[in-house]
Amino acid sequence: MANTASAKRRIRKSARRAMFNRLHRSRARTAVKKVRQAILAKDFTTAQTLLKQAISYLDRAAGKGVIHKNNAARRKSRLMKMLNKALAAQKAHPTSS
Repeated sequence: MANTASAKRRIRKSARRAMFNRLHRSRARTAVKKVRQAILAKDFTTAQTLLKQAISYLDRAAGKGVIHKNNAARRKSRLMKMLNKALAAQKAHPTSS
């Protein structure tokens, strides 16, 4: 248990920051998951809309220091690559959907 006033303050502050970080990380993860589900369901119009939202959440989390900027860039890249690959496959075989 903290004894000094500054140590007690740091405990309160770290708890607030952990809650803040959890909110932004969770929001970004949920958005990424929704995009993946839409792509797998072959709902490409929804996937494109959700992708914009996911990119926004990832950028926001990176800007606030919740996740590293390269981590956000990697996730965005993978999502866009996944969507483009699925779109290309759908255009190559339009009868299979």
